[in-house]
Amino acid sequence: MNKEETNAFQVVHQGYTTREAIDEAKRCLNCKVPLCRKGCPIEHNIPDWIHELSMGNIGSAMSIINNKSSLPAICSRVCPHEKQCQGHCIMNKKGKPIQIGKLEQFIADFDTKMSLTRERLPQKNRGKIAVIGSGPAGLTVAGDMVREGFSVTVFDGQEEPGGVLMFGIPEYRLPKKVVREEIHKIEALGVDIVCNCMVGENGITVDSLFEEGYDAIFMGTGTAVPRNMNSTPGATLGGVTQSTDLLHNVNSYNEGAISRDMVPLCEGEKVGVIGGGNVSMDAARTAIRLGASVTVLYRHTPEEMPAIKSEYDEAVAEGVKFEWETSVEEFLEGSNGRLGSCRLKTPQGERIESFDRIYLAIGSRPANRIVSTTAGIEVDENGYVKIVDRPFGMTTRRGVFAGGDVVHRPQTVVLAMKAAKEVAQGMIQYVDALKLLEVAKSVEQGSL
Repeated sequence: MNKEETNAFQVVHQGYTTREAIDEAKRCLNCKVPLCRKGCPIEHNIPDWIHELSMGNIGSAMSIINNKSSLPAICSRVCPHEKQCQGHCIMNKKGKPIQIGKLEQFIADFDTKMSLTRERLPQKNRGKIAVIGSGPAGLTVAGDMVREGFSVTVFDGQEEPGGVLMFGIPEYRLPKKVVREEIHKIEALGVDIVCNCMVGENGITVDSLFEEGYDAIFMGTGTAVPRNMNSTPGATLGGVTQSTDLLHNVNSYNEGAISRDMVPLCEGEKVGVIGGGNVSMDAARTAIRLGASVTVLYRHTPEEMPAIKSEYDEAVAEGVKFEWETSVEEFLEGSNGRLGSCRLKTPQGERIESFDRIYLAIGSRPANRIVSTTAGIEVDENGYVKIVDRPFGMTTRRGVFAGGDVVHRPQTVVLAMKAAKEVAQGMIQYVDALKLLEVAKSVEQGSL
C-alpha cells in the first residue's frame, strides 16, 4: 500500500487524551434516573463508570464496564451512540451530550495499553461449552460463560477470529489491531479459539461436538450469505459484485495479505452502491478512499435510510453522492461481458446512467451449513433459526442455542451482543439443570 492510500484508511476520529477524557467525564450530571443507561441495549452502568473516570480511577471504571461488555473497545467505535446511550443523555437537550462512546473508547484503550484488568475468575468446572462463530455474538457468549465458570471453546472457519469485526468493517472505523487486542483479552480469560475449523464440513458437526463431551453449543454464525439481484436483468455481468467482497478484500489488502490488483476496484472508476444501510456506507466510503467516483442508489427516502446518520454525514463530506427513491431496473452490458451502464427508475422517470462497477449492499441471510448437517434445528422460510423462550435461546434441537444475526436478522454489533447475553443466561440455566439431573440420576443408581 502506498503512502497516500495508507493515510486514506487511517482512523477518522482520534480518541481522547487523559486530560480530555477526565474533563469530559466531569461534565456528567450523574442523573438519579440515568436515561443513557436506558438507551443502551446491554444496560451499561454508564454513570458509575463515568464517575470513576472523573476521579481518575480508570481501573475501577474498566471493571464496571467488564460487568456488561466483553468488547468495549469495539462497541465504543462502531455503536450508533447518537441513537442509543448518547442520544438519550439529558444534556442532549442543550445539544451537548456527554461523549459516552469516546469515554468508553478511552477507558478500554487505556486498559489495553497499561494491562490494568486482572479479573478473578472461578474454576472452569461448571460445564463444557462450544461456540460456533467468533463474531460479536460468539465472543460475547464466550466471555460471559467463562466468567461464570464454564470451559469454553470457540470454533471459527476463518484463518483468524473476529468474524465481521475483522473482515467486514473498514480499518478507518475499526482498526484490526483493536479487534485483535479485544480477542486477546477474551483468550486471556481462558477461552480457547480454534480457527480454520468450519463446523458443518469435513465431518465436524454439532453431533460430533456433543460426542466430544460438550454440554451445550451456541450458534453465532451470523448472516454470511449476501442477497443478490439475480431477478434483475444483467445482474450476472462482470462488475456487479457484493459490497462485502470489496470490504473483505480491502481489509486483506490493508493487512498486506493480498496485492492491490486483487481488490475489485480501479482508481478513477465510476461506482454505484445499491442499498442504504451501514454496509452501503462502508462500501461507498471505502471506494472513495480507493480513488473512485461513488454514488449510492437507494430506493427509499433519506428519512427511511437505516444507516447511522453520522456515517451518512461523513460519507457526504467525503464526496459520496446519493440518489434517493432510485432503483436499478436493468444492468446493461458494455464490453467483454462487463457492466457498462444501468437503467435507473427515479422520481423524474427512467434514464440510463453509465457505471464501471456496482456493489450490492441489500442485506444478507444465514448459511445453512450447520442446519443442513444437524437433525432437529428448525428455521423459518428465510433460513433464520427458530428459538424458544425457556430456556431462552435454545433451538428446536436440545442443547443447541442460537443468537445474534442468525436469529434476529442483521443488526448492529451491540444488538447482537445483547441477544447473545440473553442466550448465555439461558445456556447457564440449561447446563446447570442438566448437571443437577446427572447428580440425581447418579444418586438414584447408587441407591439401587
